[in-house]
Amino acid sequence: MAKKAKKAPRIISIPPQGMTITIPNKFYLVAGESEGMTPLNAFDNALVDAGIGNTNLVKMSSILPPNCTKIKPVKLPLGSLVPVAYASKVSSQSDEIISAAVAVAIPKDKNKNGLIMEYSAAGHKEEVEKIVRHMAEEGLRQRGYALKEVLSISAQHDVKKIGAAYAAVVLWW
Repeated sequence: MAKKAKKAPRIISIPPQGMTITIPNKFYLVAGESEGMTPLNAFDNALVDAGIGNTNLVKMSSILPPNCTKIKPVKLPLGSLVPVAYASKVSSQSDEIISAAVAVAIPKDKNKNGLIMEYSAAGHKEEVEKIVRHMAEEGLRQRGYALKEVLSISAQHDVKKIGAAYAAVVLWW
């Protein structure tokens, strides 16, 4: 059986500055939740739970590049720079339920960019995810793009001492 050809990342050169930009062509969604001894430890533990805790996350604004393909989560190289759009919620209020969610609105025209929205709050993940999906749909509508689909993921955590919920869209090549 023939192997499927690997889609190369787009590389754009910007003269006269001589800059070269690579545009990610893949994405996937992750979510995690955890406790920790400090707010930062709880956040870090949620990243580990989501499968991206051993990388250097580069928080980006919320645009999905055109022609991006959804993939299953991959094992990222340790210490790699990873562009992400994410939502997180950390709390030290015992028995509080916290949630974080992200949604990706994908346009029908694959040559147009998609839109990522992030949202977090105290409350159940179903409600938080419903809100972020609506935000993504509205953002794409404001751009005048026809909607193909909305993908989303969320995490929920019942805080014991110090807890965190995290959800992200990871861009990759």
